[in-house]
Amino acid sequence: MTGTGERSERFWATTCPADAAWRGRQGRSRRALAAEQDRAAGGPDRRWVKLDNGRQARASVALKLLPRTRRIRAYLRWSDNGRSPTRYLGEVGFASRAENLREGWRLAHQKGLLSPPAPKPDSWAKSPAVRSVMRANKNRDTGPERRLRAMLHARGLRYRVNSRPISGSRRTADLVFPRLKIAVFVDGCYWHGCPEHYRPSQANQQFWHTKIEGNKARDAETDKLLAAAGWTAIRVWEHDVPKPAADRVETAVREARG
Repeated sequence: MTGTGERSERFWATTCPADAAWRGRQGRSRRALAAEQDRAAGGPDRRWVKLDNGRQARASVALKLLPRTRRIRAYLRWSDNGRSPTRYLGEVGFASRAENLREGWRLAHQKGLLSPPAPKPDSWAKSPAVRSVMRANKNRDTGPERRLRAMLHARGLRYRVNSRPISGSRRTADLVFPRLKIAVFVDGCYWHGCPEHYRPSQANQQFWHTKIEGNKARDAETDKLLAAAGWTAIRVWEHDVPKPAADRVETAVREARG
């Protein structure tokens, strides 16, 4: 069998392709599946198909093995009001699922089946590229969050992730110690207006100023709501060194237990 990126059809004359050429790993989350499709398509804004009445839907490429012919076929699928339309794209013949998905998306573009959405009239993004970049910014499971969680877990501390400390409130904390009433927030420097690293955007300045100031006001209000309910709020900046940040959280936990 050839390596990833090389056509493998000539090896399939007498045997079926390996599962790695078409079958995805079982048990993956919907988020992981979406990320796989985004990578293969070249970004989330390259997965849209046009529907009637100006509507759009996000599509996926599916791979299907035909054992009798020993060939892998690629299909474009999407959802439309409970239906699941499918368009045949063609045969693909690479040794890996990732390459075959990319080939499927290439065929979909070649056939003119895809249509990236234009920015909405009231959108803050000036182009699909900008909108795609901003969508890629995570609101959970960021690198700083994962590093802090790993360090605290290694110290024997257990917590809830991405949880709402106060019942009936939509405010969410990155780490929560429910019994001790401690909520930890890992704040991004840009989105939360870090006094050290925040740099105002040069484009659409008024919108972003209002947006960031609103985030800061919401953070302050959240801290007040938590304090009124008997909670301790700990805020960690994404630029903070992980060990001192973990020390702060651990100290608060030990004191609460003591």
